[in-house]
Amino acid sequence: MVNKKYLIVNADDFGLSYDVNRGIIKAYENGIVTSTSLMVRWQNAEDAAVYGREHPDFDIGIHFDFGEWAYRDEDWVAIYEVVSTKDVTAVRDEVFQQLDTFRSLMGKDPTHIDSHQHVHLNDSLIPIFANIAKELGVPLRRYNSEIQYFGGFYGQTDEGLPYPDGISVDNMIHILESLPAGITELACHPSDGIDLDTMYRNERMQELKVLCDPRIRATIGALGIKLCSFTGIKRYVRG
Repeated sequence: MVNKKYLIVNADDFGLSYDVNRGIIKAYENGIVTSTSLMVRWQNAEDAAVYGREHPDFDIGIHFDFGEWAYRDEDWVAIYEVVSTKDVTAVRDEVFQQLDTFRSLMGKDPTHIDSHQHVHLNDSLIPIFANIAKELGVPLRRYNSEIQYFGGFYGQTDEGLPYPDGISVDNMIHILESLPAGITELACHPSDGIDLDTMYRNERMQELKVLCDPRIRATIGALGIKLCSFTGIKRYVRG
């Protein structure tokens, strides 16, 4: 594996809406997406799970959802909140409830773990997720030492301002050219429409275009990068 480059392209928010589901599926079937993370609380989670059960080679992890926050007037305000992220007990209870829902929907454990807006990285909460990841034997985003994480394919600044250059073909090519040796997870958020109320909406359609742009796959081939999933990477490493 020395000097080889492996890329997992993970689409977050599977199940969030019909258009998001359709965008992720298109990016998997016609683009470079190799895995996704399911939000089990949303009304389109069942449709997402049906596709996942029908396509067992498509890695599906869990995207734990405790709320969404937007940066407004120099402060982060809640768009919605499932439980208070300051209440460790409430978060733990919600984690197990969402994990049970995932298992009910998919009939199996998730292939990887992450969370909406990276809530799991909170210092007081990360032990909860780290323990579950250890029990399941699956990677936890930005916690597994063997998998580097890159979130720079994104169409907004840290303050939520538009940043179209972040989701351009040129930026994706730059990301690929700068990819380090080893395993990297690249997060993305494609959608085939805007049927949702979220701080990150219109940008999702542009992401889908880039993820399916033939220039991106050509660049991956020219650079000798191996596209893989969280499950598939085991075959490469062991091989």
